[in-house]
Amino acid sequence: MKIIIAEKPDQASTLSAQFQRIKRDGYYEIKPNELFPHGAYCTWAIGHLTQLSAPEAYKSEWKKWSISMLPIIPDKFQYEVTKSKAKQFYIVKQLLTNPGVTEIIHAGDAGREGELIIRNIIHLSGVKKPIKRLWISSLTPASIYEGFHQLLDDENTKNLFYEAYSRACADWLVGMNASRVYSLLLKEHGMNDVFSAGRVQTPTLALIVKREKEIDEFKPEPFWEIIATFRINGKKYKGKWHKDQQTRVMNEELAKKIVAFCNGKSAIIQDLKTERKEYQPPLLFNLSSLQATANKAFKYSPKKTLDIVQSLYQKGIVSYPRSDSTYVTKGEAEQFPEILQKLSAYEDYKGLFPLPKASILNNSRYVNEKKVTDHYAIIPTEQVRDPKKLSSDEQKIYDMIARRLISAHYDNAVYDYSTLITLVDGRAEFITKGKQQIEEGWRKVIFQDDKEKDEILPNLQKNDCGIVDKVEIKEGSTQPPKRYTEGQLITLMKTAGKYLDNDELEKVLSKVEGLGTEATRAGIITMLKDRKYIDIKRNQVYATDKAKVLIEAIGDHILASPEMTAKWEQRLAEIGEGQASPSVFMEQTKKLSTKIVSDAISISSSWNFEGLKVESIQRTSSRLTLGKKVGKCKLCEGDVVDKGEFYGCVNYKKNQCKFTISKKVLGKKISLTNVQKLLIEGQSNLIKGFKKGDKTFDAKLEWKSGKISFLFEEGTNNA
Repeated sequence: MKIIIAEKPDQASTLSAQFQRIKRDGYYEIKPNELFPHGAYCTWAIGHLTQLSAPEAYKSEWKKWSISMLPIIPDKFQYEVTKSKAKQFYIVKQLLTNPGVTEIIHAGDAGREGELIIRNIIHLSGVKKPIKRLWISSLTPASIYEGFHQLLDDENTKNLFYEAYSRACADWLVGMNASRVYSLLLKEHGMNDVFSAGRVQTPTLALIVKREKEIDEFKPEPFWEIIATFRINGKKYKGKWHKDQQTRVMNEELAKKIVAFCNGKSAIIQDLKTERKEYQPPLLFNLSSLQATANKAFKYSPKKTLDIVQSLYQKGIVSYPRSDSTYVTKGEAEQFPEILQKLSAYEDYKGLFPLPKASILNNSRYVNEKKVTDHYAIIPTEQVRDPKKLSSDEQKIYDMIARRLISAHYDNAVYDYSTLITLVDGRAEFITKGKQQIEEGWRKVIFQDDKEKDEILPNLQKNDCGIVDKVEIKEGSTQPPKRYTEGQLITLMKTAGKYLDNDELEKVLSKVEGLGTEATRAGIITMLKDRKYIDIKRNQVYATDKAKVLIEAIGDHILASPEMTAKWEQRLAEIGEGQASPSVFMEQTKKLSTKIVSDAISISSSWNFEGLKVESIQRTSSRLTLGKKVGKCKLCEGDVVDKGEFYGCVNYKKNQCKFTISKKVLGKKISLTNVQKLLIEGQSNLIKGFKKGDKTFDAKLEWKSGKISFLFEEGTNNA
């Protein structure tokens, strides 16, 4: 008998749905059939059933956060069962150790992480039975059946396990040591908070903080543009003054002189050029380009897009979502006519058929077996679904994926770009630009932004003459660099900060040394949000003071280097391809962890956080302090405890006691010491920096007449 281990419950359900089965507690029992003559068990993980052990599992003294204990470097890493998922682990273990089970079918997601999840379970279960690998890129019945029919040998994918294992251990080493050393050292500078740092998250954060700094330090400069209205051969049009490729004048007096010179003067068409440009249809989606495009179109966060496309994958209607390829093999391309024929039956797509190109089988822009890595591009499967029958979010993402495939069967979009140069009184040049769509091509399929509307120039010829009808000055100011959007963060990570302004994602190098992987980038961005390093407002990314402090503390050392981390990702990929040694990589990681600790200690005495609100970076409460008693209630003598955002009386429900003390008053965080002093002595220590409107003041907090008020000492500034 064989046991199939899937990564998630719904995937196990889909895999076993092809056969007669009985649902059991934590697994399915598959009845004997053609593929499994003796039947099979199909069970599942719930994502990671195991995790790397905490430092104290190696040495008890490592539980304490202390500089003297760093760096923490285990001789050998060990995994343990995740407590919250222990029940399912022991169900899987019981099945694995069943004497009747003679072969294991590893059916985790066909990627690095899936490889790690299932192999760790097998390893911790202590069994040594033959392993086969199910490797499929879609969950359609045909793909599942074919996958079970052509299982891979265990050795074929073992290097991917070594890659994922090396990545997990390296992230543990760097993250554990960097987080502890910076948290402890920054606490000595008055910031009592946990500063999470990591091999991928910190270089990503450094790029965000760099942009934040560019915005903060930007000083706008005024400029003036001269706009002329010309009347030539009875036609009117506008032009912008330019000289040496510049249209901005940085001096207002000069701008006024140009206006005075041009007003009412003669004008002649000095030059008129038209350049024709063709734009190929976009490439098929990989996960990064899908996340970036969905963010631009719908403001979806990268994680939301991944969750949606994962849902579509589990429904069997799109291929594997965590793909890093934009190509397909000939095998997939041969199925496109059938998929497209089914799509043409639905209302959303009827008007796009018949297609200009019946097949792209021989088009290397899309079909290139050498450029398909573990998985091919994200495409609709042959189980085509009417988008209208999906949820609103699923409908949008499925439609984007379907339209990418349809557009690949369309011709190029063709535009004419015209540039007209008008010369005023033989001296001042004005430029006018126009654009005209000649062939719609694939633009018929994919939404075209309104900004791209045609701007057609008047029908004029070189040397046509006329006059300047009107001249005006338009004042503006230089703008700071734009903030990143969440979608741009994905591209920023993928390219390690390079090529960000390249909208044509196809031009991103296929072997780019990026930060993280297709599967991890959305999680890193979510982590930066959860750990209060970034805020997202109207889809724009803001770095917090906490982020600025950490990156300022790290400086230009290796931990914040995108280039170094990108090279490490390349080395990890080489491990996955069997071209690099995991043990050599881990030795390098241990040396890096030691260097991170020594670098932080050596430069901490010179840290300067002037201009940053370091006093606001304090831990509010954690699971360790939540519910902790801090003193006696001033109203009813009940216990006052930590309730997260405030301290409150435990008798709130018993006798409706409403005694509370906020952890933040007029923009100032109130320390636990001051709360305890207020409860015991009736007043706190002097607290500096309360803000009311534009004013700041210093005061004590005092319990008086049944409420908390400010007590101003003689000589202190007050509001």
